[in-house]
Amino acid sequence: MAVKVLELHHHGIRIGPSPADVKKAYGFYHDVLGLDADQGRPTIPTIDGYWMDVGGTAQIHLMGVDGQSKFAQGPDKDPSRPHVALAVPDIQEAKAELERMGVEHWVTRGVVGPESQQIFMYDPFGNMIELHQIGTCRCVTSSRKPVGGMG
Repeated sequence: MAVKVLELHHHGIRIGPSPADVKKAYGFYHDVLGLDADQGRPTIPTIDGYWMDVGGTAQIHLMGVDGQSKFAQGPDKDPSRPHVALAVPDIQEAKAELERMGVEHWVTRGVVGPESQQIFMYDPFGNMIELHQIGTCRCVTSSRKPVGGMG
């Protein structure tokens, strides 16, 4: 059996770490592509940037990082590296299925909030993939809680 994937949620892109680089990246994605920033993006230690909304159903995560993020579990196990994020119905079932299939992966906790959990792996060609529990990401605008946690 395969991991059940429900949706494409975001594409994570590395940008320069300086405030000028972050501002330049925002300018391109906002001014050139017309994307608005998710105003509810949490502060993520060592990862500056923006989450840019794409059509209300996905995001582009602009990640300004100098070297490894504090969440890295090794040089190739850093959630701030470029990646594609997919939503699954049950993160624990997805983890169990990856283990059953012998797929190498690692888990991060607490990156975007105290309860957050993400599974990362590489495809056979070196592309990083993230899995996360549906309903725990701000990528789909219709399912977002307002900024400040109300509602």
